[in-house]
Amino acid sequence: MTIRIEAMRPSDVVRCAELEQVLFPEDDPWHEVSFLSELAGPHNRYITACDDDDRMVGYAGIALLGTLEHPEAEIHTIGVDPELHRAGIGTLLLEALLAEAGRRGGPVFLEVRTDNTPAIALYEKHGFHIIGLRKNYYQPSGADAYTMRRPELTGFPQDAGFVQEAGSANEVLS
Repeated sequence: MTIRIEAMRPSDVVRCAELEQVLFPEDDPWHEVSFLSELAGPHNRYITACDDDDRMVGYAGIALLGTLEHPEAEIHTIGVDPELHRAGIGTLLLEALLAEAGRRGGPVFLEVRTDNTPAIALYEKHGFHIIGLRKNYYQPSGADAYTMRRPELTGFPQDAGFVQEAGSANEVLS
């Protein structure tokens, strides 16, 4: 399977909202209007992962914050179709977000449920460390979240955009 990573379009928000309902039913999943609002933010970058049949199988978003002298970024969301969990799509999405943040520089922050062991492992593999605990962060479930931080890294390509085509997800992870 080939996965394409590309910039999210307004027409993608219907599928994003569908995946949110499946992925995060207990924690106030985002609706179409939420994604449209995020897309409108000038400091936000949202991407999708599409398969060979042009079906969206994942999405992710990051906010590029701070100043040019003191940049930082915050990952807002990563979601992958449950039928394709553990196929490397989350890794591709995360790496695309980190490349975007790397072009600006600065640390990257995120929150993750404390019980989401696979996501925590993925983030740790990419240089994130737990720096704090947010009690009752996710609502309405009341689930706790870790705040994680990845320090500034350098060496990302300056001219690469979000459109990225990878071989099979399994090959990318091998």
